[in-house]
Amino acid sequence: MKNNEIHSNPLLDEKTVATQPIFSGKIISLQVDTVTLPDGNTATREVIKHPGAVAVLALNQGKMLVVEQYRQAMGRTEVEIPAGKLDPGEDPLAAAGRELQEETGFHSGELQLLQSFYTSPGFADEIIHLYVTENAQPGDMALDEDEFLEVSELTLEEAYQYIRDGRIADAKTMMAVYAWHLYTLTGQWH
Repeated sequence: MKNNEIHSNPLLDEKTVATQPIFSGKIISLQVDTVTLPDGNTATREVIKHPGAVAVLALNQGKMLVVEQYRQAMGRTEVEIPAGKLDPGEDPLAAAGRELQEETGFHSGELQLLQSFYTSPGFADEIIHLYVTENAQPGDMALDEDEFLEVSELTLEEAYQYIRDGRIADAKTMMAVYAWHLYTLTGQWH
């Protein structure tokens, strides 16, 4: 899914007339775009560019695999489903399998795409591809050298309690929990 693949309304489109790079880092870059608005006036837009990411709702014997790690932007630890950014040119399906194995040690021969979604379209182009596997198999972890986390498994009820307690507060993990709950009610991944 690219920026304009789904739908565009020409009456609302903004045209970029200039881009000023501000910062380029390991994960993100920041730019300020000057745009022409539909009424002909101009405005500026601060835009974060991101290579995209994957996340995996991995079930092992009816429990969801999660990782707990410190998140500097939040100033605390967060319980999340396994996830990570795409490498340049990397296939999201391959990245999902890689991230699942690296962060949890589990692997799966069968990953199904649930949905791709933008995290904060008001200022960032980050897209997350959310996958599911019902047959995660244990193996060996392969964490990055600057990655420290703990792996655990949650029942659906425990996941909801973590949401209520604020231990799960990120959108991708909450979306995964809601998708899992819907699956338990309908027997289908929507």
